[in-house]
Amino acid sequence: MKRAWSAPIVVAFAVIYFSWGTTYLAIKFGLEGLPPCLFGGTRLMLAGLILWGILWLKGYRLRVARREFWLMLLSGALFFMGGNGLLTYAELTVDSGMAAVLVAPTPIWLGLMEYLIPRGERLSPRGWLGLAVGLLGVLCLLAPGLQGAAELRIVPGVWLAIGSSVIWAAGSLLVRHRLPSACPFVSAAYQMFLGGLGLTLVGLALGEARTITAESFTAGTVGAFFYLLIFGSLLGFVAYNFLLAHVSAAMAGTYAYVNPAVAILVGAMVLDEPLTLAMVGSMMVILVGVWLLRSGQHRRPPLTDESAREFVRPVQVECLQRVSQYRRTSGSTVSDQASMPPVKE
Repeated sequence: MKRAWSAPIVVAFAVIYFSWGTTYLAIKFGLEGLPPCLFGGTRLMLAGLILWGILWLKGYRLRVARREFWLMLLSGALFFMGGNGLLTYAELTVDSGMAAVLVAPTPIWLGLMEYLIPRGERLSPRGWLGLAVGLLGVLCLLAPGLQGAAELRIVPGVWLAIGSSVIWAAGSLLVRHRLPSACPFVSAAYQMFLGGLGLTLVGLALGEARTITAESFTAGTVGAFFYLLIFGSLLGFVAYNFLLAHVSAAMAGTYAYVNPAVAILVGAMVLDEPLTLAMVGSMMVILVGVWLLRSGQHRRPPLTDESAREFVRPVQVECLQRVSQYRRTSGSTVSDQASMPPVKE
């Protein structure tokens, strides 16, 4: 039987389901006056700095090991230069609803990648059924806006959005499997700042700064900037990083299924947009898909002798190095190897 989720996990899902459900439209507003790389990069750098400040005031240890730093740099580049950056560029040529559909397969990419990597978290047949049902619900929900979608295959934004979801999935698995012991909040701060820095440098190299004028800073663009700063980055991405440390990557990726439904509900409540019975039915299908994925067991392959040596040996070497360093500084002469049991070959 699956364990019930703790309150922090439930809250984290609620945050990414709601906050990221409105970011597609906010990005569209922001791009009306600001260039994509500088719009996203400066916002992410600022979010990283703010989060660092909050964590410092809370007494968190902000220094990380060199290996963790490089992994955070790589994952930040995948998330924000690849994932978020490509999506922002995509919305220059496709509308926010179409972008949501093109990003919706993210949980499927995650499930496939988990299947391909060693000791990935395997989905049960029920889990795969949940992925398929959830994607079907998204397509049904947004079907009225997909008329003429066949002609969109030649639009660059379509392929940028698809590439965005694949790269985002790769970054998610990197965090899930290579940064399991890192504090998710500290990781998020590094990833946002470093990814935002890279995106900003790309924007400067492309000459985006020359396109910014005083007229670029309208109420809509400034409002979108700070909305995405707070809800998209400081709340949404931090919650997503937290989920990657506590649930499977495919389960965390279900935000891509729920976000379009949230966007439509918000539009109906705030902008008085139409909400039909067909839309409500599609939302129910999405929720059934998420439930099937949640109830489907994620199986990790058994640890064989060979894979055990692969995982244990680096840890043993690191422990020996730290013990040796400590004893050199403390003057101990006890053999390091004598205190560390060998790995059986």
